[in-house]
Amino acid sequence: MKERTMIVDVGLGNVGAIYNILKYIGVEAFLSSNPSELKSCSRVILPGVGSFDAGVKALHKSNFFEPLQTLALGADTPLLGICLGMQILLESSEEGVEQGLGLIKGRACRFKKTDAKMKIPHMGWNHANAIRQSSLFSNESEDYRFYFTHSYHAVCDDPENVVASTFYGYEFPSIIQNNNVFGVQFHPEKSHRYGMALLTEFSKIT
Repeated sequence: MKERTMIVDVGLGNVGAIYNILKYIGVEAFLSSNPSELKSCSRVILPGVGSFDAGVKALHKSNFFEPLQTLALGADTPLLGICLGMQILLESSEEGVEQGLGLIKGRACRFKKTDAKMKIPHMGWNHANAIRQSSLFSNESEDYRFYFTHSYHAVCDDPENVVASTFYGYEFPSIIQNNNVFGVQFHPEKSHRYGMALLTEFSKIT
């Protein structure tokens, strides 16, 4: 099968920017709103901005919800969730009442202010500090910096699912992983060379 990365396009994020950066780094990618095309791709990216419930409902409405679960759990196809897409990989969120994909055990929680100067949402550049090995990192010792914009963050039931953490008032998981399922809280498509490096490593996972 030809190496092709599918970007799920159901109105959840700036899919064009993700497609363009993949094209720039030489990764064969395509946008799709058709879940049947999951069978013909080598890896999947689930982007997302907006609210948790709206994101989950969009996946149900477009008939992507169950196929994504089957793909990740049964076919072992690498799946990368970005920002809201990462939170939807979890079981639930304090932001809403819908159930997430449940591919990584845990939930999304709203940032808790640690002082009066702490602004929510968390916006701008910040470090992602590697905690354990992951195929998303080519060099664990490198100082990775990414662009964030979010009010909720992951809380994983199993600490082994936390690949990297970021400090904003306190440490929170910024990269999570469960086998072939990956999630990043930041926007690699807005993170220049660091984002390109991460997406390049994701494109090598089989």
